[in-house]
Amino acid sequence: MTKKTLNRFSPEVRQRAVRMVLDHGGDHASQWSAIGSIATKIGCTAETLRKWVRQAERDSGQRPGATTEERERIKALERENRELRQANEILRKASAYFAQAELDRRPKP
Repeated sequence: MTKKTLNRFSPEVRQRAVRMVLDHGGDHASQWSAIGSIATKIGCTAETLRKWVRQAERDSGQRPGATTEERERIKALERENRELRQANEILRKASAYFAQAELDRRPKP
């Protein structure tokens, strides 16, 4: 079962919020307090903004992990892999069906 999420915030708002956290991190006791303060101002949860900041840090190379491009590539490859497995299963079943039909066919006298 797939879960669809609604993107309430445009990419521009996300980028601006992340930039605000990174720029104003020194004004707060910790990055988490900066995230909490800015999250209330833009109307999202602190956890959502924290995820945006962490992904931005991975994209810029400041934090280890898969970048956004790599994550999209992995998703595409997994989807392709799933489709190929389904196609192989269909071909395997069709092959078995036609092989059985050939065996069941009566020989011509």
